[in-house]
This record gives sequence, C-alpha cells and structure tokens, in this order.
Amino acid sequence: MSASLFIEQLLNGLQFGVMLFLMSAGLTLVFGVMGLINLAHGSLYMVGAFAAAAVAGWSGSFWLGLAASLMAAALAGALVEIVVLRRLYRRDHLDQVLATFALILMFSEGTRWLFGAFPLYLDVPEVLSGSMHLPVLDIVYSRYRLAIIVCGFVIALGLYLLIAKTRLGIRIRAGQSDRQMIAALGVDISTLYTVVFALGAALAGLAGALVGAIQSVEVGMGEPVLILAFVVIVIGGIGSIKGALIGAIIVGLTDTMGRFLLPVFFRQFMDNAAASSVGSALASMLIYIVMATILIVRPSGLFGKAS
Repeated sequence: MSASLFIEQLLNGLQFGVMLFLMSAGLTLVFGVMGLINLAHGSLYMVGAFAAAAVAGWSGSFWLGLAASLMAAALAGALVEIVVLRRLYRRDHLDQVLATFALILMFSEGTRWLFGAFPLYLDVPEVLSGSMHLPVLDIVYSRYRLAIIVCGFVIALGLYLLIAKTRLGIRIRAGQSDRQMIAALGVDISTLYTVVFALGAALAGLAGALVGAIQSVEVGMGEPVLILAFVVIVIGGIGSIKGALIGAIIVGLTDTMGRFLLPVFFRQFMDNAAASSVGSALASMLIYIVMATILIVRPSGLFGKAS
C-alpha cells in the first residue's frame, strides 16, 4: 500500500466528514435550540440535491443550481416548521418522531411525483473538474472534492462567527439555555425557531447539492446520511457546532479508512472477495463501536453539556 493512496483516502474521509458536518450542524442546532427530533432532516438534504440538479440541468449552470439548493431547502424547512412542527414543540418526542416520519414519506412521494423514479445527475463545474497536484502531500487529488473540504471549513468558521459574534447568535445560544427566559425578555421565539430551522435546512440542502455531483440524485438518498448525522451529534454533543465538526470528521475518517484498511488487512488471511466482504461489514460497524466507546467515557458527547 503506497503512502499516496493512504493520504488520498484520508482526504476522502475528510471530504465525507465535511459533508456530514453540513448535514449534522443544522440537525444539532434544531435539537439544541428547539428540542425537536427531526427525522425529516434527510428529506431536506434530498430537496437540495434535486433542486440543484433540476436548476443546473435547466440553466446549464452549476452555481445557479447551488443557489437553488439553498433557497429550496430553506423555504421547504421554513414551511415545514410553520405548518407542521410549530404544533409539536410541547408534545412528547414520540409525537415528533411520528410526525417527522410522516414528512419523510410525503417528501419522498412528492419528489417521485415531480421528478419521476429515475435518478438525476449533476455535472461538476468545469473550473472544478479534473485533478490537481498537491505539492505538500505529493499526490494528485480531485479539485471538486478538495473544494468541498475548503467549503465545509469556511462554512464551519462562518457558523462559529454567526453564533459567537452576532445578535442572532446570542439569541440562539440563549434559546439553548433557557427558552422561556428569552421569550419573557421580548424575543419573538416563533420567528427565532423558523430562522434556525431554515438555516439548518439550507445547510442540509447545500450538502445534498454538493454530494449530488459525486453520486446520483435519487429519492430516499437522505435517509442513510441522516443516520450518520445522528451518530455525529451523539459523538460531538447535542447543540455544539464544534462538536458537530469534530464528530463529523471522526465519523468520516473512521468510515472511509475502515472500508479501505480492513479489507487490506483481511487479505492476509483469505481471498480477495471474502476479505472485501468481511472488511466492509466490519467497517460499517466501526463507527458505532467508536460512538459507544466515546459515550462510555463521556455520556454527553465530546463537547455536550452534562445534564
């Protein structure tokens, strides 16, 4: 196994982790501020991917598709919060789970009705197509995947500045600590919830659009990613953006390197087909083993507040 291939897989894991961060950042914000379990977050990821693919296919511009993904996911998120979720904040988590599961079915069938059952494809923009040489690492790597990594860290910095340095961020942090108190101080809590939910939805939609240029855009694509996003916020700690970033990188690297290294290890003891099968199965379990280990040491997650 060459060093360049190992580093390339590390970068792939980092890119996967950044995509998970975009997905999980909105999820942890919604749960931390609103106390809402939103199973439909993966559907907003799908909405962003389909909006990007449809608009890019119609206009021929990837960048218009990217803007459409943000607007469509944010609008869908705001409508869902106003029409459905606003009635669930004081209900049990079981009611929230059932309602948001119903939203998954509605989004899936609605998307299938609008776009059909066949997948759509989103082309990488010409400026980001192909590969480039990274002299520091001495490898050749995809421009587009590298752009996703850079974009993810820029958004992480922007979210930190938004939450730590702005008036909206102060209200979001106050909402995480004591929702009744900020409502008593005159903050329009309903508007705050809508803004937070739309922001989280926009991040999920952006993640779907970015990944749509790597894989096909199809109905139900958000649910597997949603499961990993929940793993991320459990590892990082509920309500923590820093925890979402660190947790996403841990999950991305663990999953990618596990799928790369475990089959290589088992090829010493069995044939290639069996080694790939066993290695892939164990790699799928590895992130949950990591999650369980972290929770044993820190039950509230790496950066979560102990209850």
